[in-house]
Amino acid sequence: MKEQKKSGGALLGAAFLMATSAIGPGFLTQTAKFTGQHLASFGFVILVSIILSAIAQMNIWRVFCVTGLRGQDVANKVLPGLGYFVAFMVALGGLVFNIGNVGGGALGFNTLLGIPTKAGYILAGAVAIAVFLVKNAKSAMDTLTKVLAGIMIVVILGIIIVVQPPVGDALKNTVLPSENMNTLVPAIITLLGGTVGGYITFAGAHRLIDAGITGEENLKEINKSSIMGIGIATVVRILLFLAVLGVVVKEGIDLSTSGNPAADAFRAGAGEIGYRFAGLVLLCAAVTSIIGAAYTSVSFLKTFHPAIEENENKVIIAFIAISTLIILLIGQPATLLVLAGALNGLILPITLGICLIAAKKKKIVGDSYKHPSWLWVLGLIVVLISAYLGVTTFISNMSSFF
Repeated sequence: MKEQKKSGGALLGAAFLMATSAIGPGFLTQTAKFTGQHLASFGFVILVSIILSAIAQMNIWRVFCVTGLRGQDVANKVLPGLGYFVAFMVALGGLVFNIGNVGGGALGFNTLLGIPTKAGYILAGAVAIAVFLVKNAKSAMDTLTKVLAGIMIVVILGIIIVVQPPVGDALKNTVLPSENMNTLVPAIITLLGGTVGGYITFAGAHRLIDAGITGEENLKEINKSSIMGIGIATVVRILLFLAVLGVVVKEGIDLSTSGNPAADAFRAGAGEIGYRFAGLVLLCAAVTSIIGAAYTSVSFLKTFHPAIEENENKVIIAFIAISTLIILLIGQPATLLVLAGALNGLILPITLGICLIAAKKKKIVGDSYKHPSWLWVLGLIVVLISAYLGVTTFISNMSSFF
């Protein structure tokens, strides 16, 4: 009974880790800005990104957890040495985005309590580090991500009750957007990368592997956990979309030039208390993303040396400390974040493509495992779409450096 409860906690923890890794400061900013730009038609963007994200996650979680191998180890079995390249890409992207997450935490502290930015950097890093100083750090991580995700949902629901968004119009545009489809494509690309790009793809699956929930006998639970993770991220995205939509439609505010669009929307809709609540949401999002990015990035570094696995918590603490130190020294790393975003856009098609190849190799997944053909074909479609969009986005971002 105790073992079953522990297993259930890990399944839920993996789902929340994946979801809260996706729900970072960038997630809140993207959702608020795109809602201001596309209004009710942004519902269609959310719907498409949910479908593509679910396909990617279900393929990746199944292959990783059936084999019991982490992403880099599966890649090394597909092509020797490829796993080291993937590990380097994910860890680098995770580090740079973690710098942004610490910055988001500082912004959250500033919005909520008026704490100066530099002190906020240190506080945000310290809160995340404290989780990994606990004796049972993984259990503490699972609990904290659940609690903070719950706080975010409750606060955003409160704003929705106050602003009363046009839900009927949002539902209609989710199925039949009134805006031209071509203008919605950049938002779909951004949301896909923000929900399953870079380290986010691996966060939940690696947590299940660490908990020993692997093999074909656990496929039902693995699928349930992956869908739950996408579901949690989706619920927060939809609620935030409705909250901001209600404000933009009623107040007519322009969020395109805002440096903190979610907070400005909450302030317009619910006054000063709404602004403070936005700070609380931003802080929760930042802390959970710092934890998710650090944990998942270090899970990739384990491949390089056994000492990293033996001292996992210490390496995670160092990872967070380095992220905090860098942002203290250089401030907002806008250029690095653009570069990391471009790199992360390329990671999804590579890693999903590796999983699809592995799914067909008996020496990797075993003789008895049969990967669903419909899921494999849909996964291939996502690879082709994300590869095209990822390459064009990378080229576009790189051109800005020269």
